[in-house]
Amino acid sequence: MEKLTVYYDGACPLCAREVAAYRRLPGAQGLEFIDASSCPAEALGPDLSRPIALSAMHVRRPDGTLVSGARAFAEIWQRLPGLRWLALLWHAPGLPWLAELAYRAFLRLRRAWRRPG
Repeated sequence: MEKLTVYYDGACPLCAREVAAYRRLPGAQGLEFIDASSCPAEALGPDLSRPIALSAMHVRRPDGTLVSGARAFAEIWQRLPGLRWLALLWHAPGLPWLAELAYRAFLRLRRAWRRPG
């Protein structure tokens, strides 16, 4: 299976801790983690700017498709056997909409936690 590329904000302490937890899980070798706060611009690809990458979680599927927000987490969970049950929950009626709403609320709070960079 080709790798899923995960773009995260390493200047956000909560985001960095979450990614560190993902890295320790079985299946993490199928994920490539890129810290969008400090990587070279070319590591983001031509269709993802640093401000956009830092605005929310993004993943790039092996086919090049970018996915962002709560849906990006479902993509990550699908690759991690211990969290695959969360990806399955994603398909429950109304849950994607509710998850995206909750994630957007979190993003508003996250601005206060992010270290300047």
